[in-house]
Amino acid sequence: MRFPSSIFVSVSLFTAETTAALYLSSTYRSAGDQIWQGLTLLFTLVPSVLVQLTLTFIHRDLSRDRPLILLLHILQLGPIVRCLEAFCIYGSVGRVEEPYVSITRKKQMPRRGQAEEVERQVGQAEGKLFTHRAAFARTSVIQAFLGSAPQLTLQLYICVLQQGVSIGRGTLMVISLLSIVYGALRCNILAIKIKYDDYEVDVRPMAYVCIFLWRSFEIATRVVVLVLFSSVLQLWILPVVLLNFLVFFLYPWILFWQSHSPFPENIEKTLTRVGTTIVLCMLTFLYAGINMFCWSAVQVKLSDPDLINKSQNWYRMAVYYMLRFVENASLLLLWYIYKTDIYKFICAPLLVLQLLVAYAIAIFFMLVFYQFCHPCRRLFSSSMTQGLWDCSSLLCLMCSSGSPQNRPMMKEAPTPSAPKEPATQRSRSWLCGAQRRSSA
Repeated sequence: MRFPSSIFVSVSLFTAETTAALYLSSTYRSAGDQIWQGLTLLFTLVPSVLVQLTLTFIHRDLSRDRPLILLLHILQLGPIVRCLEAFCIYGSVGRVEEPYVSITRKKQMPRRGQAEEVERQVGQAEGKLFTHRAAFARTSVIQAFLGSAPQLTLQLYICVLQQGVSIGRGTLMVISLLSIVYGALRCNILAIKIKYDDYEVDVRPMAYVCIFLWRSFEIATRVVVLVLFSSVLQLWILPVVLLNFLVFFLYPWILFWQSHSPFPENIEKTLTRVGTTIVLCMLTFLYAGINMFCWSAVQVKLSDPDLINKSQNWYRMAVYYMLRFVENASLLLLWYIYKTDIYKFICAPLLVLQLLVAYAIAIFFMLVFYQFCHPCRRLFSSSMTQGLWDCSSLLCLMCSSGSPQNRPMMKEAPTPSAPKEPATQRSRSWLCGAQRRSSA
């Protein structure tokens, strides 16, 4: 049984970020900055409450008689208690005899076109530990994109306005960035395990390195671009953020309505229709929060029984990164045009170039991961390179077909032997000839 290191990392980042945020909010209170104090506490407490609710929902504590655990969740100590419980389960493995075991069947990665099926016995303790890992993988994503991402954006914005970085603020920013990157990494691993649930997935260290570099460059660039734009055009940042959020929030619902599928009823038996709707709205809310800062590896599909799109859509990924690159470049251009005197000691063209190159580096590491380091790349129905090439070829074809140089010229060469006709008759015969040629 593997050591629950992912649980330890999740709880460590959650505790460190909460502690640093509470300390920083106390410094804002001492300095009289009540707005910054309120926003810092908001981006700390709201994701903490959502993490407690997620852990309670996954472990189904509401239907079990565990009042002490519920009290600790109310006190925002749920992740620490769950981590201790997971380590106690890990330490008790082998000491207590399992009353019963279950048998799971997993396929190995196909070799020479054949995939062997392997049976494995899973004890009760290992099953509980698997539930803990799955719960903390989901809470890491929630903490990252509903708490750490807006927290990092806020603190970097304050640094730009005050033209300085304090020790407390710098510490919180570093922890928040690590939390976001780790949440994005867990989202990638979670997507792989959901899509290829029938296979024994082994993620190698090089894959973790590629995902870490890919997500680090992508998220850091996105946060810096949003902060730079909001520092010069404070009112216009709200339409940009709301438009991004609403597009990704409504996109899964639009696809669901177009599919004419029945309303999902198999999420949880104890939930009513209203409760199921609230859970689905929270899921799409998280999906929109992820896509605000980076590409979501888990694609929501409300018409699927598992609520996840298990097919690999290269076209959607290519369109996302092309549009996001154009958006980042546009926001940087507007910042360059309207920049104020606080940036007089910064070489603005060099900064713009560095940010665009950093985003291109993120795309490069993403391509390396899917092409060489993805643990299930042998199961891809189509090659990623071929899919992206077809998408770029389609876009080039659309652009070239819309250009005026490639439009057909409907002009008829005059015939020297044709007799002279009146003007109206000549115009009618020109139109008829053009129609005949276009139909041919």
